Amino acid sequence: MNIPEKMQGIVMIGHGGPEMLEWREDLPVPELCTGEVLIRVNAAGVNNTDINTRIGWYSKGDADADDAAWNGQALCFPRIQGADVCGHIAAVGEGVDPARLGERVLIEPSLRQADGKDLDSPWYFGSETDGGFAQFTRVASRHAYRVTADLTDVELASFPCSYSTAENMLTRAGVKSGETVLVTGASGGVGSAAVQLARARGARVIAVTSPSKSQTLMDLGASKTLTRDDDYVAELRASSVDVVVDLVAGPKWPSLLDILRSGGRYAVSGAIGGPIVELDVRTLYLKDLSFFGCTNLEPEVFGNLVRLIEAGDIKPLVAETYGLRDIDKAQEAFQEKNHIGKIVLKVD
Repeated sequence: MNIPEKMQGIVMIGHGGPEMLEWREDLPVPELCTGEVLIRVNAAGVNNTDINTRIGWYSKGDADADDAAWNGQALCFPRIQGADVCGHIAAVGEGVDPARLGERVLIEPSLRQADGKDLDSPWYFGSETDGGFAQFTRVASRHAYRVTADLTDVELASFPCSYSTAENMLTRAGVKSGETVLVTGASGGVGSAAVQLARARGARVIAVTSPSKSQTLMDLGASKTLTRDDDYVAELRASSVDVVVDLVAGPKWPSLLDILRSGGRYAVSGAIGGPIVELDVRTLYLKDLSFFGCTNLEPEVFGNLVRLIEAGDIKPLVAETYGLRDIDKAQEAFQEKNHIGKIVLKVD
């Protein structure tokens, strides 16, 4: 295809509210380094990560401090965000097989190679490097996974960030068939993905959600649902759960450890209920618990996810779709948390 010199997209110009997102029509189309591919973006999902990065939530100090990016480093502005991308390869850089031209791909958001070189520590797509909220983006060829599935671009764009995060948590925690897994924040993108993926592993899933969303989570594979206000110990009994997949944290966090069996595993990749929790260290060591902080993807995770998509073992859950230019409305709807699954932007 003919590659223009300029493209349209959304840039983040600083930390703050939605006013920090600007629509531009004069952005340069990315130039490729060795080993990279240029992707014509067709759809891009909305994530907590996008909003957290914009408001400086990752900083442990001031939002404008030099640790406000996803990996604890200073963020460079302007930045094109967008970690969830489905598109087609429009051009290839030096060292990439030209046969890849035209492939429909999903981008692995946890990057171990960028700017033509291997990274000392992983970057996140749309944070340490420009992402998918524009007509074109670039990424190392190794992070662009060909996908063959009877799904739309919008449906495919609902998978990368949320589902790979969920699959990574289950992988790190070693979830096995026959185990009982409790998922907090189960109606969100990562939570609903974790329900499906844990069920695909043969686990019994308990989902924490609001009553209005309970049936949808049951339809996705949960065998039981709890509300956010329930007493987990009273509902489930102490020491009755093998693995907790937590996306919430917050004040009810100690009860998540109480319901874990001896030798149980706790995996976390979010703290929407509040990042500061109270830990009784005696619970940790007397129950022989294992904790897993889950950010960087294990090497096998994204390839496994693509295979599950292609096999039809997991299904997309798209709640709403917006045009890229309406990203402010999309993020507002995302933060209202009235949806189940993913909100996706169509990129024309």
